[in-house]
Amino acid sequence: MSRADVRSTALVTGATSGIGRAAALALADRGWWVVATGRDTDRGAQVADALRRRNAGTFLACDLTDAGAAEALVAEVVSVGNGLGALVNNAGVHFLDTTETTAPDDYARLMDLNVRAAFDLCRAAIPVLRAGGGGVIVNVASEAGLVAVPGQAAYNMSKAALIMLTRSLAADHARDGIRAVSVCPGTTRTPLVEQAIAGADDPPAHERALADTRPARRLGTVDEIAAAITFCCSDDVAFMTGSELVIDGGYTAV
Repeated sequence: MSRADVRSTALVTGATSGIGRAAALALADRGWWVVATGRDTDRGAQVADALRRRNAGTFLACDLTDAGAAEALVAEVVSVGNGLGALVNNAGVHFLDTTETTAPDDYARLMDLNVRAAFDLCRAAIPVLRAGGGGVIVNVASEAGLVAVPGQAAYNMSKAALIMLTRSLAADHARDGIRAVSVCPGTTRTPLVEQAIAGADDPPAHERALADTRPARRLGTVDEIAAAITFCCSDDVAFMTGSELVIDGGYTAV
């Protein structure tokens, strides 16, 4: 596939590992020119190499919590791509604490990346998407944005905020041809989850406990979540906006 053959550019944040990396490569395999971004330059180089082998994208190192980072990133994407057709807000952090035990600095850091950075990117991307005739914004939320998972109050709040951001984008910008969808994964085998399992006193028991909270009795895979993201970005669901696509093995159904 030559550069000229690529339909449009997709910007994927948090793309150096896990769901973001899988989504970046899946979008590339489906004809998008992908600009992957993240803070880890070493893992970013690996993503860049995978995209380069597909002749379908590049990597830009970026800390989305820096002042003006969202505007600068969107401007850079426009300069290297065929406009902007999709924004995938996947970057985020997680920690375990109740409301009472959450430290103010931890709360601020989480909300800064999980919510403010996504909001800033949407704000920067909307004029570009509108000028190009429309596009799609996918916010990677979580089952934790739909139900309160115990012991992670700030994370739950941040993911619920992304779901409401999606709905607000749909309400405000459908007439601009801009769609917005929340993808809500359940616990997924990302490197962070694998690390948590490996670090448990009894890793097999810890994995079973995580899996047994859902009817499917297993964890999700990054490829399953990436498939949902690419589905939301496709023209096959052009009437889909303002809604949540939940991939959680049935966790929120019971």
